[in-house]
Amino acid sequence: MQTQTTSAQPTLPLIEKQIWHWRGYQIQYAVQGEGKPLVLIHGFGASIGHWRKNIPVLAAAGYRVFAIDLLGFGGSAKPAIDYHVELWRDLLKDFWAEHIQAPTVYVGNSVGGLLCLMLLADYPETAAGGVLLNPAGGLNHRPEELNLPLRLVMGGFNRLVRSSLGTLVFNQIRQKARLRNTLYQVYCNRDAVTDELIDLLYEPSCDEGAQKVFAAVLSAPPGPTPIELLPRIQAPLLVLWGEADPWTPIAGAKVYQQFADRLDVQLIPIPATGHCPHDENPEVVNPLILDWLKTQPHSQT
Repeated sequence: MQTQTTSAQPTLPLIEKQIWHWRGYQIQYAVQGEGKPLVLIHGFGASIGHWRKNIPVLAAAGYRVFAIDLLGFGGSAKPAIDYHVELWRDLLKDFWAEHIQAPTVYVGNSVGGLLCLMLLADYPETAAGGVLLNPAGGLNHRPEELNLPLRLVMGGFNRLVRSSLGTLVFNQIRQKARLRNTLYQVYCNRDAVTDELIDLLYEPSCDEGAQKVFAAVLSAPPGPTPIELLPRIQAPLLVLWGEADPWTPIAGAKVYQQFADRLDVQLIPIPATGHCPHDENPEVVNPLILDWLKTQPHSQT
């Protein structure tokens, strides 16, 4: 596999972007700093740029920070294939094997947090720990998690986005004004919903194949639950949870507290913060991550 450098994008002018070839697909990633490795894993619809407020700070503190665009998102290829969390888990495992090969702390938001848990459970030899930011309980809702009316609504919507009208629906959803309104629902601080953030989400949606990725992900299986993964995890966890998140309410943090007697897990709620605390409130999140890393023998600089 070959690595080549691509031109930096305006949202990350100080961070080198590179391309890695995986299973015939181009995967975009960034790396900055020297020291113990951290891998940052974005959530649904996001990309490397969602970590723009974290990468320089973590790298300056003495860590080698990697961030990656998952297949189907950001600057990575967007093939029309079946998407599932196991695909991305194995992408991340192969990335680790080629670029890192040392115990790594995985840092993930939303679905990225679920992927962190999967890596810690399924490939423990790669992991020194995990930092979960409002981690998702699945790639999609399970039918039993929804009441009947909402189950019918979601089922109808999923069929619609996979139909001949899917492109029309996607083009409506990805409009900048709609993206802004969606973020206003999940960011507690509206000032954090900047034009730069909107562009970060909008621009990849213009890529060829983005609509088919969107439809495929919405119809993908949810994957394993945290309660299924946690009994198999030995590495320490830091769980940071924005208390004002309507998508993954902080009530979901109870499952991590259930394992506190056998697992090194620290849960810290972040007040007045929504689904993406690393972007909305980096002034709080970055120091919390760095302070926790200082207590971890395998990730100290």
